[in-house]
Amino acid sequence: MLSGSDTGIGHALAKYLDDLGFVVFAGVLNKDGPGAEELRRSCSQRLSLLQLDITNISQVKEAYLKVSEKVQNTGLWGVVNNAGILGFPADGELMPMSTYRQCMEVNFFGAVELSKTFLPLLRKSQGRLVNVSSMAGGIPLPRYAAYGASKAALSMFSGVMRQELSKWGVKVAAIHPSGFQTGIQGTADLWAKQEKELIENLPADTRQDYGEDYLLELKSYLLQMPVYCDADLSPVLGAILHALLAKRPHGLYTPGKGAYMPLCIFCYFPLWFYDFF
Repeated sequence: MLSGSDTGIGHALAKYLDDLGFVVFAGVLNKDGPGAEELRRSCSQRLSLLQLDITNISQVKEAYLKVSEKVQNTGLWGVVNNAGILGFPADGELMPMSTYRQCMEVNFFGAVELSKTFLPLLRKSQGRLVNVSSMAGGIPLPRYAAYGASKAALSMFSGVMRQELSKWGVKVAAIHPSGFQTGIQGTADLWAKQEKELIENLPADTRQDYGEDYLLELKSYLLQMPVYCDADLSPVLGAILHALLAKRPHGLYTPGKGAYMPLCIFCYFPLWFYDFF
């Protein structure tokens, strides 16, 4: 069972697991959207598509009923919390509170809701809970205050659940990928809307302190993001597969170029050095 299968990692993972012979329950935000249609076209009959907005409790419960009806007494082997949103990257002071709330609602509360709902099925099979967090959830990164805080909350939730669920034989892992082209960056229309909201809600003195040139650079930074992101998702897919199948999965995976190094610097070097780095 995985969420966020419309695009990016979730979409690629649904295909990947289906090709390997898994019975996949792929949750999508839009069951009639292009991502869902592509999964119907390219995957086997084993794959089941589920309409799943993880912020919609009714849809989460409906997904649980459909999955439990199919797996019955065997339980469910794995839940992969992948659905997430980024929000318009900007300085923490500049971001509207709506961005903070949206990131927490999807990246944290939605994942917790899905986990809590499906845990009875995972206990039956002594299965796996895999949470796709982010490198920004383990280390502070400028312009990712909202996204990073929500992913840090998800990572902490993963760690606590790893401890608490061990008595049931359920293993929990957090995935902290570095930069990958996942589709989470969003569409031009969405970014334009979020940028407009950010600019319109800025107090005059804050806008003056940062300056118009700096505010314009935020959009430029956003458009350049894909250039620095890896299009090959195989390291992330391999990490999730290991978390699902290994006899002793890691509690934390850091797939991607450079994902582990900043974490090491943050943990073992003085903070001033990390901030400089």
